[in-house]
Amino acid sequence: MSPVPPASAPDLTVVQVPVSDPRVRPLLRELGDEYGARYGKDAHAELARYPDEQFTAAHGGVLLLLLEHGDPVAGGAFRRYDAVTAELKRIWTHSAHRRRGLARRVVAELEREAGARGYRRVYLTTGPRQPEARGLYLATGYTPLFDTEADPETVGLLPFEKHLPDTPRTGKAIAP
Repeated sequence: MSPVPPASAPDLTVVQVPVSDPRVRPLLRELGDEYGARYGKDAHAELARYPDEQFTAAHGGVLLLLLEHGDPVAGGAFRRYDAVTAELKRIWTHSAHRRRGLARRVVAELEREAGARGYRRVYLTTGPRQPEARGLYLATGYTPLFDTEADPETVGLLPFEKHLPDTPRTGKAIAP
């Protein structure tokens, strides 16, 4: 099977939005359903674990959507993990738009934005029952912080990190 080419820039618009934006609802609904199917009914609590304001610039975070003809097809967010680290959360591709390289594009946009805001490192965890997410992070240069030979179910959450290259800042400060 040949790799799927990434979605081209002219086809997509990247927007920063608050969690309250109605275009975020499909992301949250599908993530909740996906987590519930893989991990059980309590998985929906993961989406409520972090206050929405943690994904705003004022708190060192962001939520991005990729729009195609105005409709959300993918998205993701980061929150401030520590003074130099952004933590990726809520990486999502609409179920009707998978296998197009959109998740790679979301991760790249989040990394670019994190670097522009002065973060030097990106950290994330994914669940043991999400092999496609594990594959995405390995394929995009993330270092696994766990034994990749172990059964993921015995590891629990699978942590990854990536050090960002030095990039010019946008002037947006990272909130303390």
